[in-house]
Amino acid sequence: MRELKNKIGTLAGKATRKPETVEVERSLDRLSHLLDGLFRIPGTTWRFGLDSIVGLIPGVGDAATSLASFYILAAGVRYRVPKVTLLRMGVNIGLDFLFGAVPVVGDLFDFAWKSNERNMELIRKRATVKSADEAKHGRKSDWLFVGLIILVLIGMLVGSIFLAVYLLKLIGQALGLWS
Repeated sequence: MRELKNKIGTLAGKATRKPETVEVERSLDRLSHLLDGLFRIPGTTWRFGLDSIVGLIPGVGDAATSLASFYILAAGVRYRVPKVTLLRMGVNIGLDFLFGAVPVVGDLFDFAWKSNERNMELIRKRATVKSADEAKHGRKSDWLFVGLIILVLIGMLVGSIFLAVYLLKLIGQALGLWS
């Protein structure tokens, strides 16, 4: 009798346990792959994507790829990941943008950091839905939370643009190009 109770308990535990990872939409995987892993350096396993290439365009490149990253962040709401995971995903995007904005060093950072792949792994591991079919809607509070994260990230973008213009003005004044 005791063995039967143990087996029933074990089976019940397996049935209620959350799966290790969730299968996500192919479009999200494709976007992540385009941004972080589209190209492979021959003879190595190192990969990079459009995030590293487009990021070479000062100011505009990192902003454009950050906007694409917002789509993956919003998908986190639909897959109902916890708010702390949404915040972590936002931090990944923010770090990618901040360090990516630094010429040359930032592009090397983009090559190694791969925030979109990190965020896709967070969705797979932390989703509370069982499949992509269930990931249709998120909670209103999660959408508001992600909206706040995106506003902060856009604020960083606008702030970096103002900082770049200010620094260019200072350099121009130092070189006597502007008075």
